Amino acid sequence: MRAFIQRSLFGITFGVLGCVALAPAAQAASDQQFFPLATYRVGAYASSGVQVWAGMIDYLNYINEVEGGINGVKLVWQECETEWTAEKGIECYERFKKGLNGAPVAVYQPNGAPAAYALSERAEVDRIPLITLGYGRTEATDGRVFPYNFPVMLTFYSEASTLVNYIAQREGGLDKLKGKKIATLYHDSAYGRETLGPLKLLAQKYGFENIQIPVADPGNEQSAQWRQIRQQQPDWVFLRTWGVSTPVAVKTAARFGFPVDHIVGDIWASSSEDVLPAGAAAKGYLALTPYPAGSDFEIHRRLKAAILDKGKSDLKDLANFGSVYYNSGLVNAAIAVEAIRTAQAKFGKRPLNGEEGRWGLEHLNIDDARLQQMGYLGLMQNLKLSCADHEGGGSARVQQWDGARWTLVSDWIAADRALLRPLIDEKAAAFAREKNIVPRDCSVEP
Repeated sequence: MRAFIQRSLFGITFGVLGCVALAPAAQAASDQQFFPLATYRVGAYASSGVQVWAGMIDYLNYINEVEGGINGVKLVWQECETEWTAEKGIECYERFKKGLNGAPVAVYQPNGAPAAYALSERAEVDRIPLITLGYGRTEATDGRVFPYNFPVMLTFYSEASTLVNYIAQREGGLDKLKGKKIATLYHDSAYGRETLGPLKLLAQKYGFENIQIPVADPGNEQSAQWRQIRQQQPDWVFLRTWGVSTPVAVKTAARFGFPVDHIVGDIWASSSEDVLPAGAAAKGYLALTPYPAGSDFEIHRRLKAAILDKGKSDLKDLANFGSVYYNSGLVNAAIAVEAIRTAQAKFGKRPLNGEEGRWGLEHLNIDDARLQQMGYLGLMQNLKLSCADHEGGGSARVQQWDGARWTLVSDWIAADRALLRPLIDEKAAAFAREKNIVPRDCSVEP
């Protein structure tokens, strides 16, 4: 049941893209904080998206109904369909950037790599911070050059490093990587190519052979790629696919005889939707995730009592409660809420604008004590951002598919962010030169 509560205040607005508005009816919009939801409920990636939005909406509902809003400021949200495209992503952003009926925008989540890249410079002009958890520009980690871009928690560079560190754990240490072969099967797009640089650096440092094999979108046929993998006989395969290309990869790997328990998917190849279509071939498959599957975390107990059991969940299928994508929605929503909560400590307990939301993100500090208060301990890693560091976390957990559910098989594995940072600074500096940007001085408090 989709819990589009209290529609009467704004109703349902149909434009060229179609939007649905939600708001607490008892407050004036000027006393509310607007959360734009750039969604994709239709198109090739809808099966993933619908669970993400359910997690986000359920948490926003929870903040309103259980906590009374963020320090008393109620939340209002509206959806705009992007179909995971840059063009519609831009249209939704332009529709949303000025707020909703007086309720301002403090942070914006593009919810898709194409829109994230397309909006990068627009958001800076409009002074609206973009949150891109697990996607977007890795070089935006450098907040000196990208003050309004926040690739929080796990960039693709950190993802590559956590992968290598996990394999090292399995092999008996980083020194045991020398002479090993790691093949990366990657979606041939800006998203997929993001790990080329860091894996080259990590291969040089640790002495493993770095094999890179692209797969054209949508990845429905991969016989040629897995034939190449069989010929080169890697020890491990890093699967950086998306959508239908993931189960196709798993099934094709089985057909070519590659052991599934030596395939590690990236965070966009880590959901039930990625393994269920592969059937028995997926049993034993591994995947990195910054938001593991499971409904036994404290926040799920709270949501079940306050939202699900009262028929207010946005989930269409309650069996997806605690899925990887549902939990990613919870984590995304929590970061946005906590950024606003942080900013309110400086600017007052009121609705905030984008510049104030940016300050909140750059001063975000979520430690274990705060995670426990939120109910997110174990589901979400510690996160501390700053002017110079817009990623903050840099860790992932590894989960394994047992044929019916995901089971965690590691604790948080940290990336070697110090090793990777020069690559990030180099990319950021090149962008600054190209755009004639003078980097901020992070020693000066804004």
